[in-house]
Amino acid sequence: QQGKTVHRIGFLGFGTAESWQPRVEALTNGLRYLGYVPGESVVIETGFSEDADGLFQAAALMARNKVEVIFASTSTEVEAARQATQAIPIIFATHADPVGVGHVSSLPRPGGNITGVSGVRSSWLTEASRAFLTFLACSNCTSWSSSFRTRAALYSRR
Repeated sequence: QQGKTVHRIGFLGFGTAESWQPRVEALTNGLRYLGYVPGESVVIETGFSEDADGLFQAAALMARNKVEVIFASTSTEVEAARQATQAIPIIFATHADPVGVGHVSSLPRPGGNITGVSGVRSSWLTEASRAFLTFLACSNCTSWSSSFRTRAALYSRR
């Protein structure tokens, strides 16, 4: 009998574990809704730090442990994950300007191993979660994309 695949997800957060707990719980609940059983079919490896060095160390540990994907909500976590790996997919949820800081080449075609939802509107977290869960559902995919339209732009570039 073959063993069941256990997916390993990295969740990187700048701040205390306590401050990120609601987001980790939301991700866990979303995975559970899709049929993943925390601790059995999926493990979320968390890394939190209140300083930059600790965040970079947490990201490097996730890369060494070969998680399948890293959820890095904002530009702060994305940068730590980007420096830790160019191979593991990194998904962000509330990155204010991923193109401007150079994390992606463009929103429709991010390139590389980084993608996600740009902006800080909390309603977009649902879209990021869907994108993240879609990635998990397609464990053999070599590339993927997700897009959506909003009614009003959060800000405009001048």
